[in-house]
Amino acid sequence: MRVCVPSAGEGGLNDLVGEHFGRSPTYTIYDTETGQVEILPNTSEHMGGSGLPAELLARAGVDVVICSGIGRRAVDLLESYGIEVVTGASGTVGEAIRAWQEGRLGGAAPCDHGGHCGH
Repeated sequence: MRVCVPSAGEGGLNDLVGEHFGRSPTYTIYDTETGQVEILPNTSEHMGGSGLPAELLARAGVDVVICSGIGRRAVDLLESYGIEVVTGASGTVGEAIRAWQEGRLGGAAPCDHGGHCGH
């Protein structure tokens, strides 16, 4: 399974979880079967590129996105590609993945971007 965590840079599992899905500079992808870590730059329109983050991650074969915060539209787009969304992650990418694996994270609680999502 390929798990993606929006990240603040290129630090892999030791990097901090990005505060918001679409505006994170990188996406750290972890393969739960091989232990391989891949850093995918966010080249979406949010970062001056083209396309949407969901499209980038679908092309990368991501199965699950674990993030701190995410908007409803992004959740809908990810789910349309068959990608599960989990919110509430914090700390490092590795800590977020462990929390998800241990069942401490689950489900998507999208932000309404009305200033109530805490970031």
